[in-house]
Amino acid sequence: MLKRFAPFTLLALLAACAPMPAKEAGESAKRFRDCADCPEMVTTAAGRFRMGFDGGEPERYEGPVRDVTVVRGFAAGRTEVTVGEFRRFVNATGYKAARGCYAWDGKTPTMLPEATWEDPGYGRPPREDEPAVCVDWQDASAYVQWLAKRTSKPYRLLTEAEWEYAADAGSTATFPWGEDASLGCKYANLYDLSGARARPAPISPTACDDGQAGVSPVGLFAPNAFGQHDMVGNVWEWVQDCYEMPYPAAPVDGSAQQNSGCDRRGTRGGSWITETARQRPTFRGRDPIDRVSQVFGFRIGCDLE
Repeated sequence: MLKRFAPFTLLALLAACAPMPAKEAGESAKRFRDCADCPEMVTTAAGRFRMGFDGGEPERYEGPVRDVTVVRGFAAGRTEVTVGEFRRFVNATGYKAARGCYAWDGKTPTMLPEATWEDPGYGRPPREDEPAVCVDWQDASAYVQWLAKRTSKPYRLLTEAEWEYAADAGSTATFPWGEDASLGCKYANLYDLSGARARPAPISPTACDDGQAGVSPVGLFAPNAFGQHDMVGNVWEWVQDCYEMPYPAAPVDGSAQQNSGCDRRGTRGGSWITETARQRPTFRGRDPIDRVSQVFGFRIGCDLE
């Protein structure tokens, strides 16, 4: 019975996930699976973008803004990894994921000592098509290492730069859909009017109604311009990078920063009970690698040829 996998060092030797898409990001993106029950992936072309924001909350500076060239095309999960997909991993390996999970009311975390990914404390069983939550960074890493070995493809977590590039999906606006946060309910499961009615929190809801009072099935909302769903909202997503603030001078090629700050890893995208200002693609969460939360899940990536 496994709790943690040793670091997987053979990714560079594995065959790439899929052929490169067209040279313009978002153009002719392809969807594929590397096995019948593997997560569905969406190809994303290499490209350049402006990463970060010259501002943010105290102790959560989102800059400095820098030019990043994602030098290699990659594939990103079309959605967050689901309960059903994580269950297949656990059943295949006997892996023991974290036990004890924080519930979040918009301001205060409350530890639920018996909660797990199988019972996150919703007051009901999670649906198989909802995102897997109550998983720490190590659990997410173990999943992608298993998937890489199973498929002989270089699966991994997305880097912080790849995540923001995909979440922006070619937009330079505050939100991927524009400047008006209230238009977000078409694209994201936000803390909105329906959420506030069901679960009043000490944060202001986004002024729209997405019809989802809590976590939602993946892919329920419209995709972004790159074909990915739920990049913003639903649950926060672990990324590969160690957390360093402000951004260091390097890397700026789309790869992960893993030289400093590795007691914490990046989390991105906000959740169904996250205030509007934190739903921006530039917002940088940073959490201990063993943090387990009802609003933390993950999305996978894979190298392309």
